Amino acid sequence: MDHNYLSAEQAKNFISAVFHGLNMPKADADLTADMMVRSDLVGADGHGIFRLQQYAKRITENGINLHPQMKLLQDAPAIALLHGDNAIGHLVMHKATMLAIEKAKKVGIGWVGCSYSNHAGAASTYANLVAEAGLVGLYLAVGSANHMAPWGGIDMLLSTNPIAISVPTGPGNPPVTLDMATTVAAYGKVKMKAQQGEQMPVGWMIDKQGKPLTDPNRSHEGMLLPIGDYKGYGLSLMIALLAGCMNGAAVGSKLVDFNADSQAVTNTGQTVVAINPDFLGGTAHLIADTQRMVKELKASRTLPGVTEIRVPGESSARSKSKRLTQGIPIPPGLLKALNECAQLAGVKPLEF
Repeated sequence: MDHNYLSAEQAKNFISAVFHGLNMPKADADLTADMMVRSDLVGADGHGIFRLQQYAKRITENGINLHPQMKLLQDAPAIALLHGDNAIGHLVMHKATMLAIEKAKKVGIGWVGCSYSNHAGAASTYANLVAEAGLVGLYLAVGSANHMAPWGGIDMLLSTNPIAISVPTGPGNPPVTLDMATTVAAYGKVKMKAQQGEQMPVGWMIDKQGKPLTDPNRSHEGMLLPIGDYKGYGLSLMIALLAGCMNGAAVGSKLVDFNADSQAVTNTGQTVVAINPDFLGGTAHLIADTQRMVKELKASRTLPGVTEIRVPGESSARSKSKRLTQGIPIPPGLLKALNECAQLAGVKPLEF
């Protein structure tokens, strides 16, 4: 498939222009655009500029508050609860992440929960922001729609509930970063398959009779499968409790499907944790030993047919390096959607 490419700067400028054209304050539009493009750069294509049309729809239907008054409902030296006031999730999570970093630098750990947030893009975005500050980052989130049933059931009461962990490896080096949904595939990948006219692989979804579902346009008829069978179900549930229930955010039957409803307040729950290695074995030791561990893994023997051992975050780092030079791919279906956003916001469409 032929792709056009946008540089990271072009993508940020376009996203910001659309948001500002829809009456988001310029500083907020710029920051949200920056957070979104971070997803595109690391190859999380279902969470970056791809989501612009959905966010724009929520804004025009008053499903997102463009002038939020975020406030701390609880604030202690190492922990806080942030009320996002229904702002776009990227703004809520950026504020929460900066606060977590600040607390961790002072007292060793910063745990910040959020309620009344919205979809915030790739989980790694916020874990990596923490790692960029020289700290260990952990991010948990309740997904923005229920697409998974409890193990053995058919009632969709859980979401993709992602988790990201990022460990710094020293200035100028990419962190070791795990970013995964607790379902086999994130729902954003399903939406991308639908937009690009492609089928899903067997193993992503099943229908209510337990049979494989491969047509992404029929995804509403089925459910995503958890990673590791019942283990993925259990992990998804625990993330829902830690990022949702503990923060006073929506989970289970109270969760709003933001794919189907662009007007209701979603009350999305997220949690970001920053951990300061200097309060444990020390930053220098963590970095040195992490680098040693990575080298051992990379040099370890392989099974027949395997050419390389990879570590979490390596593909993302390669994608970022490539896309900073080559640009972010914009397939035809996405280009059409983006230019519909441009028309809606009264800004210049993308031309290649």
